Amino acid sequence: MYGERGTHELLERLYRKYNHREYVHPDPLEFVYNYASPEDREIVALLASVLAYGKVKMILRSVSTVLDAIGPSPSEFVACSSEHALGGALAGFKHRFTTGEELGGLLVGVKRMLEEHGSLNAGFTSGLYRSDKTVMPALSRFTSQLASMARQSCDFMLPDPARGSACKRLNLFLRWMVRHDRVDPGGWTGVPRSKLVVPLDTHMYKVGRSLGFTSRKSADLRAALEITEGFRGIVPRDPVRYDFSLTRLGIRDEESIEGFLAGAMERNKPCT
Repeated sequence: MYGERGTHELLERLYRKYNHREYVHPDPLEFVYNYASPEDREIVALLASVLAYGKVKMILRSVSTVLDAIGPSPSEFVACSSEHALGGALAGFKHRFTTGEELGGLLVGVKRMLEEHGSLNAGFTSGLYRSDKTVMPALSRFTSQLASMARQSCDFMLPDPARGSACKRLNLFLRWMVRHDRVDPGGWTGVPRSKLVVPLDTHMYKVGRSLGFTSRKSADLRAALEITEGFRGIVPRDPVRYDFSLTRLGIRDEESIEGFLAGAMERNKPCT
């Protein structure tokens, strides 16, 4: 493992450089900024995150189409629409493997959760225990409850971490709603940042392996937890602090992940 001090310095440099809204586009997170109320924001963030797979242009187009269909206040749309209307609200829509009927069914689940708990935030925290080291047990409880309330099968949209999934898109959703800085808009309460888990994709998996945080052969839940633990060793209260900045290395032309890792190695060479 690279020395924590040198790695921390490089990570902070990346954070200062890239953790600004000007670097967000193209990212589905940008849609969340258009909603001031936490009630609207949590629904938009959930929809944007479940559609965050495939080519980015397609993701942005699909999220835009869905949000146009449900109007300026998603929380009002869900609360005031019948379950039948919600189920058919996105008929004809399709984003790769996800159909409008499935998204409509998810909205029915959202409506039922709002009726039971008042918000998705409250629904999530109802299953979050102080003894939980990370959000993953609560995420499993949340997805199981939301899926049981939905009208359609939600296995792909709401993967259960209890089955070993790293749940990259749902951990993105939690990062957006729990953290609050120049990039992550926040809005949720009662979920400590310290319990968040890295949204693990192939890019962050490569970073985690290169930094010596995991030796796992695949980007599964155990790898996500090990990589999160590695970052927790550097920033105990905010282990996903560098997620956005590190993912910019895979997008921006002026800096590469290879260059970052080479710099980390150089910083941590012993003095002679």
